[in-house]
Amino acid sequence: MIALDAFGGDRAPGEIVAGALLAHRQGVPVVLVGNGERLRGKVPHGLTVIHSPEVVEMDEPATTPLRRKPDSSIRKIFELVRDGQAEAAVTCGHSGAAMACALHVLGPVPGVTRPPLATVVPRKDGGQLVLLDLGANVDCKAEVLAQFAVLGDAYARAVLHIDRPRVALLANGEERGKGNEQVKQAWELLQAIATREQGMPSGLQFVGNIEPLAALRGDCDVLVCDGFVGNVMLKTVEGTVEVVGRILREEILRRSSDRFAAWLLSGAWRRFRQRTTYDNVGGALLLGVNGVAVVGHGRADARAVASALRFAHGCVQAGLTGQVRAQVGSRLLV
Repeated sequence: MIALDAFGGDRAPGEIVAGALLAHRQGVPVVLVGNGERLRGKVPHGLTVIHSPEVVEMDEPATTPLRRKPDSSIRKIFELVRDGQAEAAVTCGHSGAAMACALHVLGPVPGVTRPPLATVVPRKDGGQLVLLDLGANVDCKAEVLAQFAVLGDAYARAVLHIDRPRVALLANGEERGKGNEQVKQAWELLQAIATREQGMPSGLQFVGNIEPLAALRGDCDVLVCDGFVGNVMLKTVEGTVEVVGRILREEILRRSSDRFAAWLLSGAWRRFRQRTTYDNVGGALLLGVNGVAVVGHGRADARAVASALRFAHGCVQAGLTGQVRAQVGSRLLV
C-alpha cells in the first residue's frame, strides 16, 4: 500500500485525488491521507481515506509537522510506513517538511548521515541518468558525496536493473585534479572503494570525474554532486527543455507550411515530451531512509501524481530499501 498525502501540492486535493484514482485503476494500491471532512464527497468509490486533520502549508517552516502540527497529513504518511501499514510514502507538498518527517519518523539507514534526493533524467543514448543530490544537502563533505555514490549505485541496480552502474562525480573537467576540494577528496574515497572491490560482480564501478554534457550523452549511469549543484543542474535541464519547446513552437507558427510539417512530426514531438517531461517520473526519491519516500513536484497534476505513485510502487517491488541497507553496510560500515 502506498500512502499519499492528499493535501500536498498546489493543486490539492483535486488533482491529488484524481492521480490516486488513475494509479488505482492501473493496479497501484494507494490510500489517501488527509482531512476526511474536507475530502467528503471528493473521493470516488474504491479509494480509502485515513483521517489526518492538519495540513502543512508551503509557506510554513519545514519543522512545522514535527513541532506544531503532529497530526498533519505529510507526517502521517511516514508514520504509516514506520508502523508497517504502508510500504511507501508520497507527497507533492512541502519538500523541506517531507524530508524532515522522513528523517525524524523513519530515520536514516545506518551508515548514512545525509540522505539525498535522487531522480532520473533522460540521456541522449536512450538510457537514464541517476542524478543526486537534488537539494536536500546544499553543503557536503567528501564523505557525504561518497555516501551519495553508494546510494546512487544501489538505486541504479534495484530500480533501473543495471548490473554494474558507472558512477561519476560531477566536475568542471574529467581530469583527476578537477573540482573543488570536496570533489577531489571524494574522488580519493571512491577510488579506494572501487579498488577494494575490483573484480567483484557487485563492486562499485567508479569512472572518475565527468562534465554535464558527457553525463547526459551517456558516459555514466549515476552522477554525484552536492545539493546546490544538483538542484541548479536539474532546473537548468528542465528549463532548457521548456525553452527549446517554446522556441520551436514559435518558429512553427510563423508559416503555414511549417505548421503542416509540424503535424507530420506530431508523433515524434509527443515522444520527445514523454521522454523529457517531469510527469514521466513524477517525483524524486529520498534515498537512505528506512522506507521508500517520494517527493513530487508542487505543481503536479493527476498524471504526475499517478507517475509518482507508480514510481514508489516500483521501488517497493524492487526491494530498494533492502538493497540500500546491504550496499551501505558492506561499503560504508566496514
